[in-house]
Amino acid sequence: MTTVGSKQLFSRSEQNPILSAADWPYPINTAFNAAAALVDGETLLLTRVEDRQGVSHLTAARSADGFSGWRVDAEPTLSSSTERPQEQWGIEDPRITWLESLGVYAVTYTAYSPDGALVALATTKDFRRWQRLGAVMTPDNKDAALLPQQIDSQWVMLHRPMPGMGGGHIWLSTSPDLVHWGNHRVLLRARTGPYWDGGKIGLSAQPLWTERGWLLLYHGVKETCFGSIYRQGLALLDLADPRRVIGRTNEWVFSPETSYERMGDVGNVVFSCGWTLVDGQVRLYYAGADTCMAVATAPLDDVLAALN
Repeated sequence: MTTVGSKQLFSRSEQNPILSAADWPYPINTAFNAAAALVDGETLLLTRVEDRQGVSHLTAARSADGFSGWRVDAEPTLSSSTERPQEQWGIEDPRITWLESLGVYAVTYTAYSPDGALVALATTKDFRRWQRLGAVMTPDNKDAALLPQQIDSQWVMLHRPMPGMGGGHIWLSTSPDLVHWGNHRVLLRARTGPYWDGGKIGLSAQPLWTERGWLLLYHGVKETCFGSIYRQGLALLDLADPRRVIGRTNEWVFSPETSYERMGDVGNVVFSCGWTLVDGQVRLYYAGADTCMAVATAPLDDVLAALN
């Protein structure tokens, strides 16, 4: 258990799991790894849905209070495109960023095909009509999200390539137009050895603006003799220069503990693709064991204090 002082940092909702296959209006296997955003006064979870073939698409669920009363779209909100061979095996693990200067939500997601996994990008104003920008990174690459504003006239994307020689680290790239990306550099490295994030790391939820810096939630993987354990940690980037890491937790801040996090299609996994900030409270939306969605909360001040 990760603590701030003598208390647990994130508190799980008593209503967990908040979404599962039983809540879907059509037959599916699992609902997990949802992006999160505040849209028109409601919480929207753009959820990865694995169908009974094993192929994933994205479906939106909406809630007035962010915890209960979820209304799930009657059919997939965004599916793989037959015109895009990179999406032949489905689309997965979205992250949502509101780009105020463009008046659109940018959704980065993983496109999956026999050629590997890569980062793709689409924009929307209402989560019903979409503009697909297509593949923006080559395989193998995933766990991507944008900063919500340009830095020195450049859009900034965090992502996680997987080079053949190993070493899954978080990278940073920039673009003038959201299509052409360059200036690639390693931002945050996985630790080595026995550490909780010593196997590989990747961005979890979209970066969150705070007065202290860009707040990052990232997942770390530890390989054990019984398989992988996925946990969550925090990092902080300089607001003016997000290439500069100014804080990182040595310990994890969230780890599998409950039955719905330890048992499922992939056990011992807590994995987030989205969080929201409401009245000074961080709402961390996460998947348990690649099978269901859950939520945990913490005061933003306590989250930032964990980075001291």
